[in-house]
Amino acid sequence: MSDGADSSGDFETDVGVSDRQRLVRHLLRRTAVVAVVLGLWYVTRPLWHGLVYSMLFSPSATVLLGGSLLTALVLWYYPPWRMDVGGTDGRDVSVVDDGSDEEFPFEVTPGELFDIGGARGRKLQRFTSVVAVLFVLSILVGIPAGPLEQRTLAAQTMADATEVAEFPDANPENPRVVPRQVSDVATSGSVSYRQHRLGASDIARTENGSLAWSYAIEPDGFRNRVVENQRGVLVADMTKLDERPVEVYDQEFTYGQGMFLYRSADWRLKSTDYLAKYNDEPVEFSHDGQPYMFYPKTGHEWHLAPFPHTTPTWKGGALVHTNGTVEHLSPEEARSHPVLEGQRLYPLTLTRAEMESLNYRNGIINQLPVVGAHENEVEVAGLPDSAENSQPFVIDLEGERMSYVTALEPYGSDTRGLDEVWFADAETGEYTYFATGGEQLTGPERAMGVARASDSRTNWGENFVVAEPVPITV
Repeated sequence: MSDGADSSGDFETDVGVSDRQRLVRHLLRRTAVVAVVLGLWYVTRPLWHGLVYSMLFSPSATVLLGGSLLTALVLWYYPPWRMDVGGTDGRDVSVVDDGSDEEFPFEVTPGELFDIGGARGRKLQRFTSVVAVLFVLSILVGIPAGPLEQRTLAAQTMADATEVAEFPDANPENPRVVPRQVSDVATSGSVSYRQHRLGASDIARTENGSLAWSYAIEPDGFRNRVVENQRGVLVADMTKLDERPVEVYDQEFTYGQGMFLYRSADWRLKSTDYLAKYNDEPVEFSHDGQPYMFYPKTGHEWHLAPFPHTTPTWKGGALVHTNGTVEHLSPEEARSHPVLEGQRLYPLTLTRAEMESLNYRNGIINQLPVVGAHENEVEVAGLPDSAENSQPFVIDLEGERMSYVTALEPYGSDTRGLDEVWFADAETGEYTYFATGGEQLTGPERAMGVARASDSRTNWGENFVVAEPVPITV
């Protein structure tokens, strides 16, 4: 008050201005803290990629994580519990906590505000209560969203697939001869690195057109992973056992595998394209004598009817150069890129998800236990425990068309003959499938049993195992 009067009107106006000033200061302080947190998140965003991506593209996580984040922000900005204390200068007043009988004497000035205790505790209680409710809601949302995702994905896969009358022929020039386990042992025994090691093996095409097991030459040991770089790639032919060509492309990657934090290719990819999933291992290969890595990318799309759910989709890939350049390519750009000609582009993990969804192709109820009729239901054929590979199998078809092959068997624990065999083009993701039409083909588990039975002199299970069932047509 400008004149010191105790008029109630002047006093209320003075108090109102003070309240707004305090609220503005409160909001500015809280916003400053939020800005610092956002800055720290941005710098370290690859570490939180999984959580953020789930919050954006998983119905259950959207409810739980998104709702929790929104609740935290609201409570963070909400002013603490305060009481407007009137009076005049020098007067003793009592401030009583809401819901409490205890009085606290204070000497105050007009318009002064006091935190009357318990604000932080009440906010924490409210946050905990809201999160508990959101947790229950996320479970309720996930119950219909999960099956609907499978059903929609199965319908999309069937709609884009073409049935073929004849089983496609494999490329006789590029048979899969050397199993992964044999290649890993033989290849690691033929090289010598003190500060590096061979990473996980994957399948790529060599520059002469044959299929090969490819490896990243990545730093080995904590110190080396901190300061050393990936030392190129190694490519070992898989189409022959004797005199197998092994090519080493020794050139350092600025961002590579086996390198810590911001120096790693994974960190770089997530920093430059945050709204994608990198579920597949990279394809290591060479072009014109230069080593490259290609990371297939998976995205998700929302479907609002009949209930909100998402399905995975191919989002292209990222081509990593040795100098640190990362090219993020759409599916169309990847297919037309000269460096990627003949290489695997479509995500294996997406193919696996699409094949596993096919047991929902006749509807959700059809595949349910007890009430489901299981009409025309199929499932991915199982492999024995000794198998070293998994479906989809990667083979080369005629015309050097790399393909992902998945064997499907009829639903049921006692059925092992094949019902359908699906082929996904590794460059385009286009599906074709061969239906047996009632004629049962030998499945991978049965084939491995036949292989063991045909050679009774081998000590199966102790010294030898059947390593890789691979489909092939001659």
